[in-house]
Amino acid sequence: MVEYIEREIKKQFDKLKEIYPIIALVGPRQSGKTTFLKEQAKNLKSNYVLFDDPDARNLFEEDIKKFEKQYVEGNEITILDEVHYCKEAGKNLKYLADKNYKLWVTSSSELILGKLVLSYLVGRVSILRLYPFSLNEFIQAMHQKEFNKQITERLVWEHSIYGGYPKVIANSEIEIKKIILKDLYETMLLKDIAQNFLIENIKSLEEFTRYLSLSVGGLISYHEISKNINLSFQSIKKYLCALEKSNLIFVVTPFFKNKLKEITKQPKIYFVDSGIRNYTSKKFDSEIEGALFENYVLSELIKIGLLPKYWRAKSGSEVDFIIEKEIILPIEVKMTNPEKIGRGLLSFIREYKPKKALVVFYKGEEKRIKKENCEVIFTNIFNLSNYVISECLSKKA
Repeated sequence: MVEYIEREIKKQFDKLKEIYPIIALVGPRQSGKTTFLKEQAKNLKSNYVLFDDPDARNLFEEDIKKFEKQYVEGNEITILDEVHYCKEAGKNLKYLADKNYKLWVTSSSELILGKLVLSYLVGRVSILRLYPFSLNEFIQAMHQKEFNKQITERLVWEHSIYGGYPKVIANSEIEIKKIILKDLYETMLLKDIAQNFLIENIKSLEEFTRYLSLSVGGLISYHEISKNINLSFQSIKKYLCALEKSNLIFVVTPFFKNKLKEITKQPKIYFVDSGIRNYTSKKFDSEIEGALFENYVLSELIKIGLLPKYWRAKSGSEVDFIIEKEIILPIEVKMTNPEKIGRGLLSFIREYKPKKALVVFYKGEEKRIKKENCEVIFTNIFNLSNYVISECLSKKA
């Protein structure tokens, strides 16, 4: 039996489950949603329904009262897995919630968050996102007790190369990890994306996804994509939407206040999981390269509930990520700790005068520099979430 690893969303989940009749857990396929909910329900009278099962799904869609009697009635909690497969999901979930049932539902697709569903569930549902294991969760799963420079770099290397999917982490053999990533990617492409978004040309979708995997962190240009892989603008838009809503990629939009001086439209694309990115690009390198590490930092940021943007002036100055919460926090990503603050970050500091800024690196020593009344914190990836959560985004910052 595989040991259960507690997820970082548990504290938030425990608070919200007491307030809302429905908790919706949304995230990539096989990121641990069902395992998490079953663990939370293990001491409760509960039932589990998988809507991949056509019998259960048809009953839910066609006779909600009969479904209620057969699957929901008498339970403290009912877990409804992959609810995005169901028609009338919003209407029928509202019916059950209004009868005071507690429901925990999962979806590997953002389709569950569409207006047709959410319009029925206003005030009845809280949405949480669960991604593959963060670095902290990965370390817990690896049972690492002792740390030094070599150990931390090795852990970051493995997590960034093969990603955070629980099944991948549970297997120590490199070739098995690659097979699991292959199977997972193909299932996501064929079942979650092609089927849900009615995409028939799988080969074209695969080619597009590989193109994105080789372009992480770069500005997305429909013209360049169309020219390089012969796709229409309409197909590009459809594929991007499908990949994003299926939690395969994450779209980072520009941060701007001055339309005359700053880029306002072109997004950047990253992969939610760096292991999937590496499988797609066929680049399981022995060394972490710059684009991969930037993708890895982005992945860690979204796992703590942030929605990063990027900043780029028309003059060419650029900052990798901007967090806009209680404060504006610029984050620059570097493979090694630089000796000084980069031109792009310095330009942003002068323009927006943030109180703090982060430079996140893979290798190097931590330090702090005061520049233009801004405290620039140079930190390794291990301490990224601690700085962002407890220090840089606190209301007292």
